[in-house]
Amino acid sequence: MATPEAPRDCRSCPRLAAFRDAQAAREPTWFNGAVPSFGDPDGRLAVVGLAPGLRGANRTGRPFTGDYAGDLLYATLTRHGFASGRFEARPDDGLRLVDCLVTNAVRCVPPENKPTGAEIAACRPFLGARLAAMPNLAAVVTLGRIAHDSALRALGARPKDAPFGHGAVAAVGGVTVFASYHCSRYNTNTGRLTAAMFDAVFAAARAHLDGARGATSPTRAGVGG
Repeated sequence: MATPEAPRDCRSCPRLAAFRDAQAAREPTWFNGAVPSFGDPDGRLAVVGLAPGLRGANRTGRPFTGDYAGDLLYATLTRHGFASGRFEARPDDGLRLVDCLVTNAVRCVPPENKPTGAEIAACRPFLGARLAAMPNLAAVVTLGRIAHDSALRALGARPKDAPFGHGAVAAVGGVTVFASYHCSRYNTNTGRLTAAMFDAVFAAARAHLDGARGATSPTRAGVGG
């Protein structure tokens, strides 16, 4: 059975290992390894991204740290009480996640930010083990279709059981899954995702966890997208 975290020098995917090796030769002070999850393993919320960014998490060793996606993600988490402290885009900035853990569907940086299907599948046991090791897990926010589909499979469901779409919400066993477009600079620059749209997903997750009246009701279907 897989452990929740991949070994830093994981060699399961030859293409990804070779790409990491090449980056380590160019930038030996970077992390250049399988990036571990960050946050509270006893938290009720898990946020699942795609994979480390080349100059973001692959450089710093912490998910969503060092690139624009992290600026938006951690500001949003802080606004909804899932993070505290000051985010300064470095792993020693003192940022602390509250009742929340951030991880990735693929733990190693892929060329052009595009992991293959085989690489996603090879890393899924780590994602499954990470989610299974969270005893209080009640909600998952997925960032992008690949992360969404992989998280569903890790939870024992099929993508067709809860189709991806921004703002879609689905019950998967005892966990409620909230889907969002990925908070990449490309998505925000093109207007596919706005800060308000992103905020709304975490507001729904917050309301669900707090048991607030009027929280989005889980369904078995999502908005197309």
